[in-house]
Amino acid sequence: MSTREAARAAIERELLAWMREEPSVHDEARFERLALALFAFQFEANLAYGRFCAARGKTPATLASWREIPSVPTGAFKELPLRCFPPERAVKVFRTSGTALTRRGELELDTLALYEASLVPSFEAGVLPDLAAGEKLPCLVLAPSPGEAPDSSLSHMFGVMLARRGAAASGYFVCDGRLDVGALLAALEAVRGAEKLLLCGTAFAFVHLLETLEARDLRLALPAGARIMETGGFKGRTRELSRERLHAWLHARLGVPPARSVNQYGMTELGSQFYDSVLREPAAPRRKLAPPWTRVRVIDPESGRALGPGAVGALHVVDLANTGSVLAVATADLGVVVDGGFEVLGREAGAEARGCSLAADEMLGAQA
Repeated sequence: MSTREAARAAIERELLAWMREEPSVHDEARFERLALALFAFQFEANLAYGRFCAARGKTPATLASWREIPSVPTGAFKELPLRCFPPERAVKVFRTSGTALTRRGELELDTLALYEASLVPSFEAGVLPDLAAGEKLPCLVLAPSPGEAPDSSLSHMFGVMLARRGAAASGYFVCDGRLDVGALLAALEAVRGAEKLLLCGTAFAFVHLLETLEARDLRLALPAGARIMETGGFKGRTRELSRERLHAWLHARLGVPPARSVNQYGMTELGSQFYDSVLREPAAPRRKLAPPWTRVRVIDPESGRALGPGAVGALHVVDLANTGSVLAVATADLGVVVDGGFEVLGREAGAEARGCSLAADEMLGAQA
């Protein structure tokens, strides 16, 4: 093992131990040390990222804080491979959504250990905080299975969590790109007596379900212990909704109140995910909570300056779970800091195009 590889291995051992702590706690000194160590590794191991940072005068020798680590726009993941290892070592490739005519961003992984160690405690804290350790419940997933969508990070996450916390009645209800409403309704009928139940999937799939229920004039009454986890945009076949309207509609048609509907914020380019606080902290305002090994900042797109609570800016994430790619990502989403967490407000106009242009201009030269 080279000195560089040994440095990454040491970082990952400490991160895995942190992610497996119960409970895992925020530790600013530990985060600072690991972030700077990981940046130093990636600066040398990821040629494109190193070039990008050096062009901004940011090197391991000049950085004084994790806050100075340059963030790569998500558009760059569509332009070139951002990995810290040879391509033949990749064990998994997650791809962003798209069509045959659009270029898709990719996150290449040479290990799933950090990815899975990060997702488990975040999911359990955000979606299952009222369950005992190891307790299982029926999990009905409105998304493809990992076998059907092997390059979907969302399906992989659901696969990990169903294996860990899913009861025998759990299953997937999107096949060949289609939500099987009949099978889902039959499954809901079969678990009617369950005290606790989880429906999870994309917001688009939930809108499709709700439109079907509305067309059939059906209203369900799921158990009081039911909860919903939805992620992604809220656009359906005939309408586009705010999150608040979607949650109200879920309440009206499924009987699950907004206080038990959890929105997840995640993206292919990140190794960690963020969840609404409503089940974990029911008395506090709704906002996204960040796992201890991540930091989320709101940045002024013009000046690059970090903004304080209440100010709207671009969301930048430093995610230590991204050991094999880049740890700092500019998300192309707008957000605001709220009570020690954050909220997502929508897409930043033109951010994706700027990211692609930046990658072409400043990072592709690293491949020459």
